[in-house]
Amino acid sequence: MKTFPLSSKTISTERRAFVAGIVNVTSDSFYAKSRGGTERAIQLIEEGADILDLGAESTRPGFIPVPVEEEIRRLVPVIREIRKFSSIPISIDTRKKPVFEACMNEGADILNDVSSFSYDPDMEKFVATYGIPVILTHTFPHGREETLENQTPEEAAEIVAELSDYFEKIIASVTSQGLSENKIIIDPGIGFGKTYGENVELIRNCGKLCDGKYNIMMALSRKRVIGQMMGDMAADRLLGTIEADVTAVLGGAGFVRVHDVAEHVKALSRI
Repeated sequence: MKTFPLSSKTISTERRAFVAGIVNVTSDSFYAKSRGGTERAIQLIEEGADILDLGAESTRPGFIPVPVEEEIRRLVPVIREIRKFSSIPISIDTRKKPVFEACMNEGADILNDVSSFSYDPDMEKFVATYGIPVILTHTFPHGREETLENQTPEEAAEIVAELSDYFEKIIASVTSQGLSENKIIIDPGIGFGKTYGENVELIRNCGKLCDGKYNIMMALSRKRVIGQMMGDMAADRLLGTIEADVTAVLGGAGFVRVHDVAEHVKALSRI
C-alpha cells in the first residue's frame, strides 16, 4: 500500500502510484476534453481518481496570464460543489498565494506550484506554516529546447543531476521553515523547455532524481514528447501516455497527473 500525508489525514492506494485527474477550469488548455468544472470532477471521481488537480490558468506555451481575482472566481465555486458530495483530495494548480489560500479555505488540500515558489515569494512560507503538501515543478524557459537541436545523448543525461540540484536547494529552504519532506512531491516538468532527449531521460530515470528521497509526480499526459515518440496529435496520444507513465512508475514515480483517469487506473492496477 502506498500512502501520502495531507494536512489533516493520510491517503492511500493499493496501486503503485496515485492517479491525479486533471480538471482545467479554463477555455484554453491544450487538451480540450480536460476543460470543465463540477461535471468533469464527478466523471473523474467515478473513474477512480485518487486526487483531483484543478487549475484555472493554462501553462501551455503562449498562455494568457489570469488575474488573481479571476482564478479565484473560476475555482472556488467548483471546489464548493465538489465538497458537497466528496472528500477527495484536491490539489490546486496555481502560482499565486492568494489563489491557493482562497481555495484552501474551501477545502483544497495540496498546492501544485509550477513555479516552485519563484513566482510568489509569499507562497513558500505559507505552505510551511500550514503544513500544506506541495508539488514542485522544474521549468526551463519556453524555447530553450529549440537552441539545443544538436544535444548529444550524454548531454541529455545530465538533466537528472541538474534537476536534482535544483530541487535540493528549494527543498532545503522550505523544510528549514518547517515543512516535512514527506509532504513534498517533485515534478521534473516534462515538456517545460526540455529537449526530446531530456524528456525521455527523465521518464526513464525519474527515480534517480534526488536519489529517490522524495515523492515524484509525472505530468506528461498527452504532451508533445508523447507525440514525438508516437507520431500522434494530442487527441491520439493515450496509448503513448500510458506507456510512458507505466515506465515512470516502474522507475520510481508515485504520482501521475493525467487526463484519462479510468485507463490509467486500469493500467496501474496490473503492475
